Order: sequence, then C-alpha cells, then structure tokens
Amino acid sequence: MLMLLGMGVLSTVTVFYLTKKGWHALHKAVGITPGVLTYQNPQARLSVDTLVWRNLSLNKHHLTHLSELQLRQLQYIDKKIDLYQSYQQSVEQQNITPALTEQQFVLHKLLHTRLAEMLASHHHLVSVSSDTDKQAEANQLLQNLLDNIEQRIDNLLVQIENNNLQDLRVMKQYMDSHD
Repeated sequence: MLMLLGMGVLSTVTVFYLTKKGWHALHKAVGITPGVLTYQNPQARLSVDTLVWRNLSLNKHHLTHLSELQLRQLQYIDKKIDLYQSYQQSVEQQNITPALTEQQFVLHKLLHTRLAEMLASHHHLVSVSSDTDKQAEANQLLQNLLDNIEQRIDNLLVQIENNNLQDLRVMKQYMDSHD
C-alpha cells in the first residue's frame, strides 16, 4: 500500500513537472515569455510621464493641462506621422527624390514648430489665468489646431494612397497594352 501511495505521489509530481515544462516550451515556441507580458488597458487614464513620442518633440510639462481626449489625439497624430515617415523612407530607399508639396511643407511646419508653440501658449494661459472663459477659449483653439493637424495628415495619407493606386493602374495599363 505504501508503495502504491509513493507511486501515486511520484506520478502526480512528474505529470505536474512535465505539464509546466510543456507550457513553457509552448510559450517559447511562439515567442512569449510567461509572466512577462502585462495587459495595458487602452481605456486607462494616460499619464503624461509615461507617454512616448516617436515623431513629435513635445515638452511634457506643457501637456499637463490637456484633456484625456487631447492626449489621445496627440498619440494618434504621432502614429499617423509614423505612417507618413515610413512611406517617405521607403521612397528614399528606392532612390526617388519626392517633390515637397506645399501641403507637406505646411504640415511639417505645423508639427515641428507651431504645435509646440501652441501647447506652450495653452499651458501658460491655463496655468496662470483664473478666467474660465479664457481657459475655455484656449482649450477650444487648441482643439481646433489638433483637429486641423489631424485632418491635414489624413488628407496627405489619402493622397499617398491615391497616388500609389494610380501608379499601379498605370503599370497595369502598360502591361495590358504590351500583350
């Protein structure tokens, strides 16, 4: 009886050990380290200190008075700029020098100069002024600027998509005409 009980305990420990090893091997096979991956709730409140900007160079101090929606909109703008930058890099890798349009120039100026200036002005006004009407107007003006920038990026990305689609259509016509 004692031998049977010992065999039961030994087989239970062995099954547990092999299951754990198999579980870790499965995770390693798909490139996941168990216990390391943490869930980040996309709806959780953003912290200015933890925000990371890929393309925008913003003073974190100037972001402290922004609403949650404005911070998220800045993140979306940063992601869209990343799409545009990757397109520009792929064009440059093909040794093509793209012509800089007025739309691209204005967007670049807005993103790299005017946005930081507007955020600084907004921050100073909101932190100093006790007049709620002025604060509301400053928030509305900043929101209009963010909406304008996002719309300009969206238009530029749509234009890039349309140009690429047109290039493919022209190439297809060329191929069809030489059959």
